[in-house]
Amino acid sequence: SSGINAEWPLRPGGQFNTVNYEDPNLNVAIPVYSIHGNHDDPAGRTGLCALDLLSASGVINYFGKSNSLEEIIISPLLMRKGNTKLAIYGLGSIRDERLHRLFINKKVKCTRPDQDRDEWFNIFVIHQNRVKRGKSETSFIPEEVLPEFIDLIIWGHEHDCQTILKNNSVLNAYVLQPGSSVATSLSEGETEPKHCFKIQIYKKNFNKQDIPLTTVRPFLFKTVSLIDADVLTEKDALAYLQYNVDQMISEANQERERNPNAPELPIIRLRYDHHPEMSMINPIRFGTILLRFLSPSLSTISLSLSLFLSLSLSL
Repeated sequence: SSGINAEWPLRPGGQFNTVNYEDPNLNVAIPVYSIHGNHDDPAGRTGLCALDLLSASGVINYFGKSNSLEEIIISPLLMRKGNTKLAIYGLGSIRDERLHRLFINKKVKCTRPDQDRDEWFNIFVIHQNRVKRGKSETSFIPEEVLPEFIDLIIWGHEHDCQTILKNNSVLNAYVLQPGSSVATSLSEGETEPKHCFKIQIYKKNFNKQDIPLTTVRPFLFKTVSLIDADVLTEKDALAYLQYNVDQMISEANQERERNPNAPELPIIRLRYDHHPEMSMINPIRFGTILLRFLSPSLSTISLSLSLFLSLSLSL
């Protein structure tokens, strides 16, 4: 339509400025649109990333790429079906401190359709830190700096799967945090059930449907305190930790009975806080003790140290 500034997904190597399902040489059942994250961000003199290859081969439609470090202008993907008009704004991962500064200095701008501007349902897709990490005040992107006309924000990068929409009263927008589809780090937030989501949109209203992922490897995380348990000797500590591991294994088995499609072997992490006057338990020794009680098919154990001594076991 005339008077509308829209972004075309990047298709280098094929037809430029086209979506893959309009290519007569491709058979696309469900079009996929994607921005890049912090692990596949553009690099090198030409600013290429993995999604460029997938886009050039016609597998996905890559959008949200910015080549400027001084100013970012985001044009939306515009779609229309019946009486519903959808505008999707995408911003691929950028170093948080840099993007935070650009937002504060009003250097991130979004173009909007000139026609029927208020009738479009606006989605903003972003892949950045949502919460502050460390001492830096600019290591995350506050929700309030995003455009005020956005209706739904889909926030990537964060691993926690949050099924409940958060309403931002400042923007008058909802925030959906899908989280990671599998456990990619042994953090407590990864223990939440994984989901994907189906968004149904009609004019300016939308409905969210939660779809549980049933083939995700179970991950259990538990923190215990030897001080609270009144455990003072290493012998008692080993017995107490083994008791907790046994409980977690039983819990993992019960979870798999409820979800038979899940992989058989769970991931278990036990973290404990020990008494300052008691020597730290050797994780290798603890793993050796556990091996005596595990069957040969469950004998792969990975141990690591954290701020407190953390015993991360893949059973």
